[in-house]
Amino acid sequence: MIRTLIVDDEPLARRGLELRLAGQPDVEVVGQAGNGREAGFAIAALKPDLMFLDIQMPEMDGFALLRSLPAESLPLTVFVTAYDQYALDAFAACAVDYLLKPVEEVRLAQALQTVRERLRAREAGGDRDKLLRLLARVSGKADLTLADALAQDEAEPASSPRLAIRDGNRTVRLDPDSIRWIDAAGDYLCIHTAEENFVIRATMREMEQRLDPRRFQRIHRSTIVNLSCVRELRSHLNGEYFVTLESGQTLKLSRSYKDKVHLLH
Repeated sequence: MIRTLIVDDEPLARRGLELRLAGQPDVEVVGQAGNGREAGFAIAALKPDLMFLDIQMPEMDGFALLRSLPAESLPLTVFVTAYDQYALDAFAACAVDYLLKPVEEVRLAQALQTVRERLRAREAGGDRDKLLRLLARVSGKADLTLADALAQDEAEPASSPRLAIRDGNRTVRLDPDSIRWIDAAGDYLCIHTAEENFVIRATMREMEQRLDPRRFQRIHRSTIVNLSCVRELRSHLNGEYFVTLESGQTLKLSRSYKDKVHLLH
């Protein structure tokens, strides 16, 4: 279950979001708070996985709340606000997503899907024992290497553009076009597709060598993106950019990769 905290100074807004989340079988609303100070105490006591956070609140706004929290207790955060001018600041604060009031069902569903993906990535980025257990569930082999994970089946032609991903007792021949983006968690990678995600043991450099650089480019030390999935590129005042995919997922393009990447032609 995704333990969820709702933070908003408007009781009706909290109630409305609670009702919508009640239809999600893997989401449990464990608490609510009407301002940033209450939220700080709730986070310490409840340890939620996810927080829906209003930005404009009295005394302590959403950004101030995030700055006050220790990194180890920070839940995944989806901003919910009536003002779109805070969008870039929200993503700079590492928000999972940014929803405008009134919240649309489609956008809420997209945000929750991103949360699920981030939680999987966070689990994959923990200590070694957790990583090995996760990999064992996904691949059926805890010491899986890149050679194993991407090993071509004997019947697969060497010239095939598909990646053969070992998933338990099956081999999934993955069309690179189905990959939206890839992110790193320690010595592991999470390959995000429209249908499902795959966790394998590999480095970003190794994966780069497997993919066509004309179609896939690295936009961050821990992120590779499928260029055909890019919908929008937005600049930020600090020199960084935010890349929005067709799925609605937002990724950061770091300054060190800006001059090396050609996203929009």
